[in-house]
Amino acid sequence: MSASLSVIKAGTGVLTKSDDGTLDRGAMVRLVSAIAALMEAGHPCLYVSSGAVGSGVSAFGLGEYPDDTATRQACAAVGQTRLMQTYSGLFANFDITAAQVLLTAEDLSTPERARRVKDTIARLLQEPRIIPIINENDSVAVEELKFGDNDMLSVRVADMVGAKRVILLTTVDGLIDPSTNQRIEEVHDVAEVFAHVKDEKGRFSIGGMASKLAAVKYAVEAGIETHIAHGRHPERLADIVAGNGVSTCFRAT
Repeated sequence: MSASLSVIKAGTGVLTKSDDGTLDRGAMVRLVSAIAALMEAGHPCLYVSSGAVGSGVSAFGLGEYPDDTATRQACAAVGQTRLMQTYSGLFANFDITAAQVLLTAEDLSTPERARRVKDTIARLLQEPRIIPIINENDSVAVEELKFGDNDMLSVRVADMVGAKRVILLTTVDGLIDPSTNQRIEEVHDVAEVFAHVKDEKGRFSIGGMASKLAAVKYAVEAGIETHIAHGRHPERLADIVAGNGVSTCFRAT
């Protein structure tokens, strides 16, 4: 794998509108443009996209994220199609082909299946004009839907493919110190910052900063630099990759 590979993960709050959970096309246009610019500059990217369940909510006339598993899975089945149709069209504007890779935790925990996933992603990354877009297979992954989100998936994939960095895009500039209300720019010990976390969840998403820090801990212990950054400002991605962008940077241990 490329030594400069970046795994970029966008959460549901970045990709969907807060009032009704539908896809925010304007936000997606800006994010795709920023990722395409990185690729054009020679920085290989692997993109992990949430938003399947959230983008499918409106098709069922729901006003918030559903509680029951069957409805969540049904929303995911509809929403994943919407996501990929949108991504395919947007990336095509930059002559980049979107490749869909749907995974469950079992795909990464079973050695033979993990090897095949790694080989597939490696082959996709050999093509400079293909962007692998990864998501949990939410229409069947009951355990993942109930207990997790894509943060841990992102860092586990990053570890598997030997990525240099992970950038977790959310709806804040990074980890905020509540005593000063200022962004923490750099962290060398994840355990020290867990006290700053308020595990707040959006209506159309699962997880919060606590789940992100659990994923960050996994990543930095695997030797992967990790960032938490604002997904509504994707123009900052280039600076983050260059080492001077607006984010909270967690240094690899």
